[in-house]
Amino acid sequence: MAPWLTVVGIGEDGFSGLGKQARRALLGASILFGGPRQLALLPRCVVGQRQPWPSPFSLAPVLALRGQPVCVLASGDPMFYGVGASLARQVPAEQMRVLSMPSSCALAAARLGWPLQEVQVVSLVARPLAALNAQLYSGVRLLVLSNDGDSPAAIATLLRERGFGPSRLKVFEHLGGAEERCLSGTAEHWPHARLAALNLVAIECQATPHAACLSPICGLPDSAFRHDGQLTKRDVRAITLARLAPQPGELLWDVGAGCGSIGIEWMRAHPSCRALAIEADEGRQGFVEFNREQLGVPGLHLVRGKAPEALQGLERPDAVFIGGGVTAEGVLAHCWAQLRPGGRLVANAVTVQSELALAQFRERHGGELTRIHVAQAQALGRFDTWRQALPITLLEVVKPVDA
Repeated sequence: MAPWLTVVGIGEDGFSGLGKQARRALLGASILFGGPRQLALLPRCVVGQRQPWPSPFSLAPVLALRGQPVCVLASGDPMFYGVGASLARQVPAEQMRVLSMPSSCALAAARLGWPLQEVQVVSLVARPLAALNAQLYSGVRLLVLSNDGDSPAAIATLLRERGFGPSRLKVFEHLGGAEERCLSGTAEHWPHARLAALNLVAIECQATPHAACLSPICGLPDSAFRHDGQLTKRDVRAITLARLAPQPGELLWDVGAGCGSIGIEWMRAHPSCRALAIEADEGRQGFVEFNREQLGVPGLHLVRGKAPEALQGLERPDAVFIGGGVTAEGVLAHCWAQLRPGGRLVANAVTVQSELALAQFRERHGGELTRIHVAQAQALGRFDTWRQALPITLLEVVKPVDA
């Protein structure tokens, strides 16, 4: 089947900057979809019907014309955080032709002399600013796709608050066009207020000596989380996450989430990891909301309620962690039933009753029980001694692929 959908990337230099194939596609199109800015770049000789995207944004008008010749306009590289990527999830590759221009990040890297493969890219387009928190490490170079003209000042404020005031910023407006310009400054003394809505921020991250630089590896310090003591402690958390073994794109249920530490560290393992934090206590729900923002995973979804009732209708998980409520009737059974084949279930217990529940579950479904003992050196008069934390019993079970 010949492609019925053509997606054309267009830069700030407009129609004249396009290649012959892209110009020919636009001139021959009967229907053209795009944002007002992209459609305004087309000359009068492009006579096809121009359809601005609906508000709120939806691909439905394009998909409704499936099989008819349709052209979609996008900025730069349509497959790089663009509408082309969204369309590709619903239109087979053989039915779609994509004609790309250089992305804004490619243009910015060329201006800066930064090897693009060594740069972290963060999109804040229709995404929370807090997503930037997970990327802040001294010496890292970031290219940030701004949401609007207020984004650069908001980014500078966030960097100052996180102890990255010395970081150097360059803001590129209208990259690749006649109105292109670059504005520079440090986050500590950022002099510019609202800028052009179409901009990209390049950041050379530099931390102050007292900045809290958190490792991307599982096992963040307990002090990184706001909590009321209901927290899977650092060493046990690292062991638990090693057993959960997050993989890109997988979904975790964090049942009895407490402050959300397991779900948060699961999502920090890879940008495509997802997690649902199930928590009934209102105070701890507030901790989950605070911690997910501070630790750069605002996409962590909080499910307010008590298991197993709150688990009804949720997307089936690839992994489940049960940190609280192991003895509640139906929790283990429901989590096991909903777990995808090949998925991992990990549960922690500290009481005799919860240990018994895990042992009985293991008798039915197999798995591995591990006892974790952690002790810390603490003062005893003029000497030091070992203070033993409550031992943790950990159950790890992998669901058979044919279950």
